[in-house]
Amino acid sequence: MATIDVTEDTFNDTVSSEGIVLVDAWATWCGPCKSFAPIYEKASEKHEEVKFTKLDVDANPGVSAALEISAVPTLFFFRDGIGVYRQSGVMNPAQLDDTLEQIKALDMDEVRRQVAAQNAEADAQEAQEDKA
Repeated sequence: MATIDVTEDTFNDTVSSEGIVLVDAWATWCGPCKSFAPIYEKASEKHEEVKFTKLDVDANPGVSAALEISAVPTLFFFRDGIGVYRQSGVMNPAQLDDTLEQIKALDMDEVRRQVAAQNAEADAQEAQEDKA
C-alpha cells in the first residue's frame, strides 16, 4: 500500500479509523527523514493491512503542536483509534517490523481498560484540583 499524506483536515479521521495506522511526522529539511523514507515506503508494501501515512510538520503546525512533536522523524502508531506507541528517530527495517508485530498482537480490550482507567484517574485529579 502506498503512503498517504495527512493534513490538519484529515489527521483525526485517519488515525481514528479501525486497524493500525502509522504516522511518520517528517520535514523536508530533515536528513534522517529523507534516509528513513525508503524504509518506510518498503514497509508499507510489506504490511498491506497497515495504513502508512506521512505528516509534514511544517505544513501542519496545528497537528504538530497538538502531538507535541519536538524532533523529526517521529513515528506514531495507532490501533483502532488509540495511540499505542510513539518513537522519535529513525527505525531500521527490523525494528519497524518488530514494532508492528507487537502492535498487531496487542489485546485491545485490555488497552481500552487501561485508557479508561487513566482517563478516570486524570478526571479525579482535575476534580480535586478544582476543589482546591
